[in-house]
Amino acid sequence: MTTAFPNPVEKISAQPAEQDDSYQLRILRAVRRIVRSVDVHSRRLTGLAGVTVPQLLCLLSIKESGSLSVRDLARKVELSPSVVVGIVDRLEANGYLTRTRSQRDRRKMDLELTEAGLQLIRNTPSPLHERLQAGLKNISQLERATIALSLERILELLEPVASLPTRDESAFFIEPITQMSLSTSPEERPPATH
Repeated sequence: MTTAFPNPVEKISAQPAEQDDSYQLRILRAVRRIVRSVDVHSRRLTGLAGVTVPQLLCLLSIKESGSLSVRDLARKVELSPSVVVGIVDRLEANGYLTRTRSQRDRRKMDLELTEAGLQLIRNTPSPLHERLQAGLKNISQLERATIALSLERILELLEPVASLPTRDESAFFIEPITQMSLSTSPEERPPATH
């Protein structure tokens, strides 16, 4: 005899709005546990291989593409170009990649892996937690797709509104105001507009 389970969507949508707070807390706890788990794995990976997860992701992206500009690499690993420049500087200093003048556009530099970089990739565990990798292999494609879509939706909800300046862009607006207020007396400052 099979037990019929109620449709969870019908049950959820029928609940009053004040019960949504329990979901917020559950989501917050789950996200914090994910962040903590990723952080622990990242520290372990750094201890084993001597590279951070962002560094390894950059190396893997360059390997996948053959060669990339810093801007293209930043897009691929979803980090700001200024952060990627720092990562690239460290990887280059350690001999894992080189910068060469682009054949397509002489103004740009292409990033390419060295043999040491390829060797590091071969000898380093996956940046994805081993248990997560194994668990994903043991669930259905539908369940993997549901997890991926749910995580992507959470990211959409967390990302800032496109019209608001990012942290890097906000410095453009904040810096002149700070300099003006420090370099001018109150009488010299323009009147505030509201």
